[in-house]
Amino acid sequence: MSSIVVLSGSPSATSRTAALTAHLADRLRAHGHEVRLVRVRDLPPAALLHADVTDPAIADVTAAIDAADGVVVASPVYKAAYSGLLKTLLDLLPQFALAGKTALPVLTGGSPAHVLALDYALRPVLSSLGAHHIVPGWFVLDRHIEVSETGVVLHPDAEAPLLSVVDTFSRVLPVPVS
Repeated sequence: MSSIVVLSGSPSATSRTAALTAHLADRLRAHGHEVRLVRVRDLPPAALLHADVTDPAIADVTAAIDAADGVVVASPVYKAAYSGLLKTLLDLLPQFALAGKTALPVLTGGSPAHVLALDYALRPVLSSLGAHHIVPGWFVLDRHIEVSETGVVLHPDAEAPLLSVVDTFSRVLPVPVS
């Protein structure tokens, strides 16, 4: 199957977005994909802020994205866009880091008004990074994500459409050539 990098762009250690990305990574693994979950908050802050692409952790993530067939990019919405933390990583990537790749944007937020950030903030960046195909993304209201000790429980209004989008992403990934 395909190789996927899931980028979790939340700066919070107790983030619903981070829990949701782990849930989505598990679903993609269940489809047979090789999945690497990258929590951007765990990358070295100095390397991110100083644009140190030679830092081993940054170079490792960049290489993983380069080798991947698909990328899921998830973030909470802050100030009508994706997180600044995610932006710092995306800014360090080579100009066409997503060339030939399929991308899935996923955002979370407190209000349905934030859904516009998918098409007006995140999708243009993925396109500028050269994504071959950007599947329709999905926005999940914070109140529809419940984090428990056993994992994530999604509200029925969010679960079916989100998983449908994730399953579509899984199906349209390029098949690796052996």
